[in-house]
Amino acid sequence: MFSAFTRSIPQISIFHNPSSPPSSAALQLLRAAVSSPYPPSRPNAPPLRFNLEVIENAPPTADQLQTILSYLPAGSAGESRSPVSLLSAHPTVHTRPSSAEGVSSLAAKNPNALKWPIVVDWHGGRAAVGDVEGVKSILEELRKKRDGES
Repeated sequence: MFSAFTRSIPQISIFHNPSSPPSSAALQLLRAAVSSPYPPSRPNAPPLRFNLEVIENAPPTADQLQTILSYLPAGSAGESRSPVSLLSAHPTVHTRPSSAEGVSSLAAKNPNALKWPIVVDWHGGRAAVGDVEGVKSILEELRKKRDGES
């Protein structure tokens, strides 16, 4: 009877840097998913329903980074869950902190230190860092849930 009260709209956050082409592409993809048919190949499909929070030019906090790292898929040796996986190969990045606190502190001083974008589905426990393919994967999971496939 009250099941409608327990359903919540997913919360998606994008930590966005407008000077990063992957970040701009990811933001465009997320905005299109909530305002246009999704997937775009099905013109009669409804848009996805989620709250989109855009955090521009501000890195996640150390606590948020810890959570985001736990949401990343584990690689063959678990390397994708390391704080180092959040760092870019930008030439101005000379230090490689090994903790979420260190990454957050470095990113606050040098935004180029992070791989942009960082997209987080807080309700679904999924995250994507530095690539559009990961964002597409998050959106596909939301589509499957909407369409009753998962």
